[in-house]
Amino acid sequence: MAKITKTKRPASAKNAKGQALETVKTIVYAALIAAVIRTFFFEPFNIPSGSMIPTLQVGDFLFVAKYSYGFSHFSFPFSPPIFSGRIFGSLPHRGDVAVFRYPRDTSEDYIKRIIGLPGDHIQMREGVLYINGVEAVRTPIGPYTADDAGRKTDTEEFSEALPGGPEHDILKATDEGWVNNTQEYVVPDGTFFAMGDNRDDSADSRFADGVGYVPMENLIGKAEFIFFSWDGDNHGIRWNRFFKPIH
Repeated sequence: MAKITKTKRPASAKNAKGQALETVKTIVYAALIAAVIRTFFFEPFNIPSGSMIPTLQVGDFLFVAKYSYGFSHFSFPFSPPIFSGRIFGSLPHRGDVAVFRYPRDTSEDYIKRIIGLPGDHIQMREGVLYINGVEAVRTPIGPYTADDAGRKTDTEEFSEALPGGPEHDILKATDEGWVNNTQEYVVPDGTFFAMGDNRDDSADSRFADGVGYVPMENLIGKAEFIFFSWDGDNHGIRWNRFFKPIH
């Protein structure tokens, strides 16, 4: 009877299989680490519209700190409704630039400046912001041409000092119209009032049928710094905006 011997697999084939397995492991580990970082620490976002000019330009890419205000189910990929409210939650600060889920469609992310906290009274009078009856003093800086994805608008830039909060730049094209002469808003418990820095070109909490009061649960995190910026109109990189902190 002829003796049958088992053919041995070449060492090169074994090595190739081992290398492929290690590659798959590396990819899986990297994906898990990226998911943890994105969920609990930092998530990248880009700016598609001009409602936050001059603070943020169309084409800015920024990192948002997810841990700033604690975590809700919106903090997790695909936003699974596994719990309500926030874990390790803390109130934002007046003046923070924050990303949140649009209350009327929580699949959309919005970015605005937090102007009012629970219990605050917010009002615009002749283009000037008042918080709890105290004027947010604005100081003229000069003319400004806002570029919203190719739509250019001549406006004025001001430095605005929030009562008990930080100073930041805003744009004002006019002090007329109802958005500059509003009712007095009283921010309900568990919500905040948000506005864009491009005051006359921002759909924000002044619009009850739009953003309105934003539930704290919808907060994603605080915008920390810009890591990349692309000027789509001129097809160029804005190098001077790299790693610029957001105030």
